[in-house]
Amino acid sequence: MRKPKVVVLGAGYGGLMTVTRLQKAVGVSEAEITLVNKNDYHYETTWLHEASAGTLHHDRCRYDIKSVINASRVNFVQDTVVSINKDEQKIVLENGELDYDYLVISLGSHPETFGIKGLKEFAFSISNINSSRQLREHIEYQFATYNTEKPRRDERLTIVVGGAGFTGIEFLGELANRVPELCREYDIDAKKVRIVCVEAAPTALPGFDPELVDYAVNHLQRKGVEFKIGTAIKEATETGIVVAKDEQVEEISAETVVWAAGVRGNSIVEEAGFENMRGRVKVNADLRVPGFENVFIIGDCSLIINEEINRPYPPTAQIAMQQGETAAKNLSALIRGGELTEFKPDIKGTVASLGEDDAVGVAFGKKMVGSKASFMKKMIDNRSLFMVGGPGLVLKKGKFKFF
Repeated sequence: MRKPKVVVLGAGYGGLMTVTRLQKAVGVSEAEITLVNKNDYHYETTWLHEASAGTLHHDRCRYDIKSVINASRVNFVQDTVVSINKDEQKIVLENGELDYDYLVISLGSHPETFGIKGLKEFAFSISNINSSRQLREHIEYQFATYNTEKPRRDERLTIVVGGAGFTGIEFLGELANRVPELCREYDIDAKKVRIVCVEAAPTALPGFDPELVDYAVNHLQRKGVEFKIGTAIKEATETGIVVAKDEQVEEISAETVVWAAGVRGNSIVEEAGFENMRGRVKVNADLRVPGFENVFIIGDCSLIINEEINRPYPPTAQIAMQQGETAAKNLSALIRGGELTEFKPDIKGTVASLGEDDAVGVAFGKKMVGSKASFMKKMIDNRSLFMVGGPGLVLKKGKFKFF
C-alpha cells in the first residue's frame, strides 16, 4: 500500500512545529513527510527588530533546520515555491516539482504597503534575515558617513519608522538603545539624531491596554523618539516621506525610512486560487481550507475569527505554533482514520519589548512593565526555542541576560 505524501511548505513557526510534531506522531511506514523551505535555516521573526537595529547579531536569530528535524523521518528540500496547483495536487518549485496527498501551507507573510506610493522602492522592511542585515548596515553607514561630508547633512541622522504597532515599537526600543552607541563610535552629537514614528491609528500599540501604551510611549519619548499619532504616510520618496494629519501636509527629510505597519499573506496563496483576503484564507475550525479536505493553511496565511470580538486573531508566532501542533494532530488523524481536532487559540499573554531591559505586556492575566515584563519576554522567546528544539536549542540560542 502506497504511503501518503505529506508536504509542508515553509519552515517558519507554524511549519516547523508541524514537522517536529508530525515526525514523532506517525511512523516511518505510515507517511512520507517533506519539508520545503527557501533557506536551510529557520529564523526567529520576532527577533528581527533586534538584528535590524544592530543590538543582536543576525546569526543569533537563526538556526539550521536540520538540527531540529529527524532526517530519517523528514525529507528536507531547500528550494523556493513558485506555485501551487491545488487541482492536480502539485507544488512547482524553482528546481522541480512535488506531488502531495496532504499539504500544509505555512509560507509566511509579505509587507503590506496599502498602495502607498514609493514605499516598495524607498522604504526598508523588517521581514527576513537579509532585510534586517541590510537595514542595520544602512543605518551604520549613515552614522559613519555623517562627519566625512561637507556640508554635513542632518537627514543622514533622521530615521522615520512607519507604524507604531508591535514591530514598530519593538524596533524603536532597540534603536533608542543603539543610537547612543553609534554616536559615541562616530563622534556625533546625539542631539543631531532624529527618530520619528508615524502612526495612522489614534494610538500606538492598537489593542493594547491604554496604561501599557502610555508607559511604552513615555519610555520611548524619554529616549528621544518623536511620535506623530493619527498621522498618515502619503508617500515615500528618495529623500524622505510625506505625511498628513487632517489638512496639514509635512515633508520629513530622512535617509532612512522603515515600514513596519502591516503584513499580508503570501502571494502564492492568492495565485493558487484559494478564496482569500489579502493573502489570508479563512480556514475551517480544523485548519483545513473550505472545499479542500487535504489542504491545511496555518500561520500568516490563515485567517481565524475571534468570535468574542468578531475580528481576526493577529498573525502571531504564538498562534502559528499552536496551529502547527493542531495541524500535526489532524494530519496524524487523517492518515490513521481518526477524529480531527478543532483549533482553539490559547493566548497566554502578549509582551512587547522596549529594548533589552524594558517591556510592556500582559501575561497570565496580569499587566506588567519594566524589568518584570522584559524577563517574561525572554522567557517567551526561550519557550519558543524549547518547543521546537528542546533544551539543547535553548542553551545554544536562548536569551539569559535578564537584568
